Amino acid sequence: MSGNRELVERFIASLEARDWDNWAALLHPAVVYEIPQSRERIRGRDRYLRFNQEYPGDWHLRPKVVIADEQHGVAWFEWHLDDRIDDGMAFFTFADGLITQVTDFWPEPYEPPPGREHLVERW
Repeated sequence: MSGNRELVERFIASLEARDWDNWAALLHPAVVYEIPQSRERIRGRDRYLRFNQEYPGDWHLRPKVVIADEQHGVAWFEWHLDDRIDDGMAFFTFADGLITQVTDFWPEPYEPPPGREHLVERW
């Protein structure tokens, strides 16, 4: 394992472990995170970190497939939230050994839960 594929696998593993220092170290300071189904965008590592730290529920991630090249990557993963199990996909962009953009696709569109307005832009 090497390069950006390993970067994505470390991203998922450190999220699952709630290893916030190692997870944040994988991200460019100006990373952009988008969730098209809820029309949300987060700009910056600090806000993205806080979003994940504050995300409610007992959630877990398990990668199924990770593919990456020099500029882009994708991860198909299983996620668990409380009693719900489903699949999700994340698309990544890389530069200089860091993740610069993450776009998550969840099973269906949804309205975001209240309480994260301080971190996100809506479109």
